[in-house]
Parts: sequence; structure tokens; C-alpha cells
Amino acid sequence: MSVIAEENVRGGSVFKEIDADDEDSQPTEIESLCMNCYQNGMTRILLTKIPFFKEIIVSSFTCPNCSWSNTEIQSAGRIQDQGITYTLNVKSKQDMNREVVKADSATTRIPELDFEIPPYTQKGSLSTIEGLLDRAVAGLEQDQPLRNETAPEVAVKISEFIDKLKKLKEGESGFTLVIDDPSGNSFVENPFAPQKDEALSVCNYTRTPQQDAQLGIKAEDEEEEEKPINDIDSMRNEVLTFNTNCPECNAPASTNMKLVQIPHFKEVIIMATNCDDCGHRTNEVKSGGATEELGTKITLHLTDVSDMSRDLLKSETCSILIPELEFELGMAAVGGKFTTLEGLLKDIKDLIVSKNPFTCGDSSTSDRTEKLKLFGQKIDMIMAGDMDVHIVLDDPAGNSYLQNIYAPDPDPEMTTEKYTRTFEQNEDLGLNDMKTEGYQK
Repeated sequence: MSVIAEENVRGGSVFKEIDADDEDSQPTEIESLCMNCYQNGMTRILLTKIPFFKEIIVSSFTCPNCSWSNTEIQSAGRIQDQGITYTLNVKSKQDMNREVVKADSATTRIPELDFEIPPYTQKGSLSTIEGLLDRAVAGLEQDQPLRNETAPEVAVKISEFIDKLKKLKEGESGFTLVIDDPSGNSFVENPFAPQKDEALSVCNYTRTPQQDAQLGIKAEDEEEEEKPINDIDSMRNEVLTFNTNCPECNAPASTNMKLVQIPHFKEVIIMATNCDDCGHRTNEVKSGGATEELGTKITLHLTDVSDMSRDLLKSETCSILIPELEFELGMAAVGGKFTTLEGLLKDIKDLIVSKNPFTCGDSSTSDRTEKLKLFGQKIDMIMAGDMDVHIVLDDPAGNSYLQNIYAPDPDPEMTTEKYTRTFEQNEDLGLNDMKTEGYQK
């Protein structure tokens, strides 16, 4: 890519063609106004190429009258399709010499000091890591004389922080440098290129709509302002995403939610969370409707291994019984799930055998461990179709479901019973104290 300057003379400065592939290319000099003393100074512009990166425009201004100078860089290309995050573990003095291209839109962070330079607070720069720290120190020291007069306590704290930055620059301790640029035009040098740098990690990501707005761009399908989705038909076709924290490592994660219509049953809400940091996955099912007037009890006689592939919806209010094993699992033990019968049995085995804290450590006894091991073997026999048992789903809220493979005809091996809830069951569901009529009085 090249910048073609007009072959004309303005104030004695000749504009020349600049080519990034020309090793003998000289900077273009332009006489321009100094914003410090308002006299004329000199701006030099050069298009150059950074190895293993891209072309950039480097500009430098100096004023011979007041000695004020300024440098900045701009990307010579377009905004990239994805944002980029560089994370560098600075361990030695040599790391301070790495070249860094920091665009205007980049955020610079040092987590160990809880230090952050927000985007658009500094001009783009071509420097080194040491240069970044020097620039941060210079920015903090700029107003220190005024702070000493107006806010001495703040000035002392900032002086202490400046000392910490200077110690990092001297290489007294290692630290982590993070440069997050939504435009994708920032860069941290890899001195081992094209080999991998173990101390440097590079992550590309998809920009958020807010980041697109900050960069002044938006997707083609966003030409018209999006209207809020209010109708139920549109929500059925949409997967909604909202930000959460991982329940295992507390790292930022996203949860996907979708409204699903189960044939011959009702609508449910399926929620799934995936954590990119620790790999934890979880899913949960919520009823999309109200609590039914009657409870539901579904009994399935397992006669073939093909029964394991039946779809099953277990709400958070459903309990599970296997009479042949004298086994009963309470309503809140496993949580809401949309899975298969085999998947439910695997979850039961994991809960009772694999993840049971009483099977290991000081809490375990040989008799209890042997009984639980035997129970796990029986669950395996049921999943293999080698054991004749009944599975009972008892849901007082009436929001659970087991697939009828003969639908719409009755299933000869499955019975569905509707029953009136007891007072205790209504109490567990919080229905006894619920007032749905005349509650505003």
C-alpha cells in the first residue's frame, strides 16, 4: 500500500510519493503549525512496514522555536474483522526492548498494579515496552506540582505508584502487560518469529456492538435500528445470550437461552453455559409455562435398551424413583434437565457414586463404599438393558415429560397419572401462600 502525495509545493515543502516497499524511501516533510507556541514547525511522515505485522504511518512533529515535539502512528490499513488481545509476561530486561504498536483504540493494562490506560486517552504510538512505561510515568508526573498544592494526599499516593512503575521499568520484578485493541491494529513484537513465543499469547475475538460504535462502524445487517423483540414467534427462533460468571472459576462466561417447543407437551426454556477459561459446562431447563393444576406421575417399564434414547424433561420439582433398587432421588437433587433417559441415569450415577464426598477420604467406610459401588454396577446394567426395572418421574408441578415413541398412540410400557397435590406438596411449591386474585386490595 502507498500514499501518493501531490507534486506541488506548499510553503517550501515538496510532497513525494511514499512506498512501503522502497527501502530508500525518505519521510515527507510538511511545514505545519505548532500547537504549543503557534509558530511554524516541521512534520515528517513516513510509511513503513513492521515485520510479521502490517504497514503503518509514522508521523513526527518538532518545533525549532519552542523545542516541543510529538510523535504518533496510524494504521495504514483498514479496521480488522476481529479485535485482538496481546498478553505478555515480562520476565527480563530484554523484554523491555520489544517493539509495541499501540493504536488509539487500544487499552493497556498491568494487572499486578491494577493499572489501566483507557482507549482514546493517548495518541497511537510506536515504541517499546520501556517506552510505554516512560510515557505513563511522564503523564502521571505532569500535574504533580499542582497536586502537591491542591491535594497533597493524592500526590503522595501517585508518587508511590510512579515509583512502582519505575521499579518495573528497571526489571526488579516481573509483570504482565495486556494490550486489548478492538480495531485489531495493535502489535507486540515476537523476537522469536516465526517460532512461537512462550511468553506472549495472542487472542482474537469478535467485537461487541458497543466496541463497533466506538470505532465508528457497524455491521451491514444493522443499517436499520434494531427493534426490540416482543412477539413470542420471534423469540422461538432466537438464541438469547447474556453475560454471567462461571460457577466453577468465576471467570466471565456467556449463557445461551432458547425457548423450545416439545412435541405433544409444552414450551420449555433451555439454558446452557460454557466457560472458555476452565472448560466447565452446565445446562438447565426451566418450565416455560405456569404450574399445572394437577401433578403428574410418569411410570416407564424398561423392556429394551432402545428405551435409553427416549427424550426426557425433568423439571427442578420432579423426583425420581426406581422401585426395584429401592432408590428415590428428591426433587432438587439433580436440577432441571432436558436429556435422554440414559443421560439421566448417568447423572444419577455420577451424583451418587463418582461425586459423593462420603466415598473418599476420612468420611468413607468399606461397607458404604461397597454398597455405592454395587449401586453403580446396577445402574450400568439398567443402561445396558440387562435389568428389568421401572423408572418413575413424580412431578407435583406437572412440568416433566418422557417421550412417547408411539405418539400419538398410547405407549403400552408407559403410564401417565394425573393427581391432586397434597397440602405438603403445595407448601413445597409455595402455592399455599400465593394469592393470584384480589392481591392489590
